[in-house]
Amino acid sequence: MSLFDPHFTATLTEREAAGTRRTLRAVVRQDGMIVRDGRRMLDVSSNDYLGLTDHPLLRERAADWALRFGTGARASRLVSGTLDLHRQVETKIAAFKGCEDAILFASGWQANASVMPALCALSVARTGALMLVFSDRLNHASLHHGCAAAGVRQIRFRHNDLSHLESLLAREAEKPGLRMIVTESVFSMDGDRADIPALRALADRAGAFLYIDEAHATGVLGPKGRGLSCGMADLTMGTCSKALGGMGAYVAGSKPLCDYLVNHASGFIYSTALPPAVLGAIDAALDVVPELDEERTLLLGQAERLRTMLHEAGLHTANSTTQIVPVLIGESERAMAVAAGLEEAGFLTVAIRPPTVPAGTARLRLALHAGLSDTEIDRLGQAVIALTRDVA
Repeated sequence: MSLFDPHFTATLTEREAAGTRRTLRAVVRQDGMIVRDGRRMLDVSSNDYLGLTDHPLLRERAADWALRFGTGARASRLVSGTLDLHRQVETKIAAFKGCEDAILFASGWQANASVMPALCALSVARTGALMLVFSDRLNHASLHHGCAAAGVRQIRFRHNDLSHLESLLAREAEKPGLRMIVTESVFSMDGDRADIPALRALADRAGAFLYIDEAHATGVLGPKGRGLSCGMADLTMGTCSKALGGMGAYVAGSKPLCDYLVNHASGFIYSTALPPAVLGAIDAALDVVPELDEERTLLLGQAERLRTMLHEAGLHTANSTTQIVPVLIGESERAMAVAAGLEEAGFLTVAIRPPTVPAGTARLRLALHAGLSDTEIDRLGQAVIALTRDVA
């Protein structure tokens, strides 16, 4: 027993009472289904949007590179951990994103949480003033964490409200320091999209650096699945752990940007490099993804089919236009009850609760994948509608 155990227990009890305590529950993947506590369910909660975690080419290349090059990179990239494989994959990512260069990170969280402080430090070093960071209120927690680690107070604009952003840029126009606009292209809890061309125009007028988190757009949206920011962002962060079916993340942009991050991003400098098996899966995914236009069209069509059903039943799906379809429930306990009912009906989903989302906006987060049939989408929609009516 540790000295802090009573405090840990008291805090967890408070979260239990508020309906916001999280627990880990193991699952087994079996024949395209999820099995948990003996119940077989259709997975509508993960981020494997194109089903690539089961793609034979990704499996084969991951296994091949592990057999040929070993199970680990053995060191950080700046010691002896940079393999030819890392540069091969980074070059392929840069070409995929239409950028000069790219560098790999262990995860999207690690990338955002270490790249943001590195960029903020640039403003102090070059101008003597803190970076002015204009951030969408609904940005991912890793972006907020990166600003906090840098000691920078964000100037937050209302979600996807570019008029508000423009007014904030004008208000701060005379302040010293470099400027940066930070947003996601697809928001993970709402499933809506940022207007990247309009953000680019605003950034150009304000002399601001544009940072786009493409975690949930990479592979799914844009020409050949290249995302929404191609050619318009100064920095694109994307993950390989969602539609690309593997693990890891990347930052793509100019060569000076990537060289700067090699020297200043702590998450890159002090972490052991990605292992060969992970690199093999990424490399294979980059070969496969551009050829999946049919799957992307199917996926987005199924999401629209589901939204139409839910809207006709009077349910609210925020401003979703993507494969992420939130169903706003309200209170945490009710959202958990609906999610539990869906499990009994054969669907694995997750109730998203505060503090992940604002108080009073607990929701189901339905994350669709390209393997779902019309019949499965209809059954899911009918189950959601019935449960939201029956659960008080």
